[in-house]
Amino acid sequence: MTAMPQTDSATGSTSTAPSSRTRPWLVVLVACAGQFLVVLDVSVMNVALPSLKADLGLGTLGLQWVLNAYSIAFAGFMLLGGRAADLYGRKTMFLAGLGLFTAASAVGGIAPEGSWLIGARAAQGLGAAALSPATLTLVTSAVPAGAARSRAIGTWTAVGAAGGAAGGFVGGLLVDLLNWRWVLLVNVPVGVLILAAAALWLREGRAAAGRRLDLPGAVLVTAGLATLAYGIVQTETAGWTSAATLLPLLAGLALLVCFVAVQRRTEEPLVPLGIFRNRAVSAANAGILLCGSSSFGMWFFMTVYAQNVLGYTPLQAGLALVPSSLAVLVGSKAAPRLMTATGAKPLAVAGILVAAAGFAWQSTLTADGTFLTTILGPGVLMMGGIGLATTPLATLATSGAAPGDAGLVSGLVNTSRTMGGALGLAVLTTVAAAVPTGPDFSAVGAPDGAHLVPGYAMAFRVSTGVLLAAAVLTAVWLPRSVHRTVQKP
Repeated sequence: MTAMPQTDSATGSTSTAPSSRTRPWLVVLVACAGQFLVVLDVSVMNVALPSLKADLGLGTLGLQWVLNAYSIAFAGFMLLGGRAADLYGRKTMFLAGLGLFTAASAVGGIAPEGSWLIGARAAQGLGAAALSPATLTLVTSAVPAGAARSRAIGTWTAVGAAGGAAGGFVGGLLVDLLNWRWVLLVNVPVGVLILAAAALWLREGRAAAGRRLDLPGAVLVTAGLATLAYGIVQTETAGWTSAATLLPLLAGLALLVCFVAVQRRTEEPLVPLGIFRNRAVSAANAGILLCGSSSFGMWFFMTVYAQNVLGYTPLQAGLALVPSSLAVLVGSKAAPRLMTATGAKPLAVAGILVAAAGFAWQSTLTADGTFLTTILGPGVLMMGGIGLATTPLATLATSGAAPGDAGLVSGLVNTSRTMGGALGLAVLTTVAAAVPTGPDFSAVGAPDGAHLVPGYAMAFRVSTGVLLAAAVLTAVWLPRSVHRTVQKP
């Protein structure tokens, strides 16, 4: 960027006035493109697994780690990436993260065996964790506070949600037209293009110059989040009560407790704990976590329902979810304008309730459901509501932080969404698997996947309850006005 940074007293974030040489929308474009790319890779590999299995000879556990290696590294290093953007520069971390992500995509795309692919996916996740927090900070820094910044955050929210939603469609299209390797290789030319644009259009900026990285805190929080994420993904194969799950979950929690203790005694902590006394930051992140726990599960269960029960191909399933993807875009883009009339808090509550209505509708799905009544209608409500809710929540979360904590708060927002999604998906798949099918689903003429329907329906009912709880929490906890939290040096 080519403008002088300014501190906005109302929001507590560093804004950058537009200049004649670099327009804010170019910065927003680059940042959102990077965010789309890394969020897309959370789900894009799902439809490629059968082809990948045949080509590399990976077993069930290996296939699971192709997905989990990315998610664990992404979630585990997010807070560290956010603080690093504050200390070492947002442009620096954006370029470093995207460079690593792009290089790892190339390695994964030509991987000769499964271990290479899993290692490349972990490196992708590490790059994504460095890049993703910087994207939100770049957006809030480039656009002056007010309606324009709310619109920019709405765009960032929409693009991130669309990345997760488009994974099934993009993956299915590439696998059907080319092969599974292009699911990763396509990141290379796109990544290089974004790198070139970032080098030209972004200007370096850091909000915590002179501070040092809290290395013990960084090690503890990264190890804690990564171990916790590992324990969460273990539930998919080992269950919640096995030692393989409980040990990493307990170890992750213990590491995070140690992290909190260290932060209380550190002169320059990685995460100033006082930031959580700001209700806007705490409540908005809690809301984002709960919304993420439902929305990530929605994409998974809608995709498998379309393929396993309705008999859609991967590409057809991806196309069927395009309206839902558009709904989250429309909701996110409409939110900034609605916020000016309703306020951020009422809109967040209303959006969550709209999403809850969609999940309740989806919980009535049947084995012989139609596209209109079991995919289109509820999908539009679910994702439109999530888009309406997430934009004001992200706006409030980032507006409540001091300038020196902008990258950290951006990391918190991304961590809340990613960890919420991982935890929600683990819980919901366990719930779905635990539901008995009953004798009716073995009848002659029933669809092959009919026995899965009761579990899917229960997962959507649980998500409905989670969102209702999120609406109550947001209404009670989230403040109407935002006050900046100023941290002592």
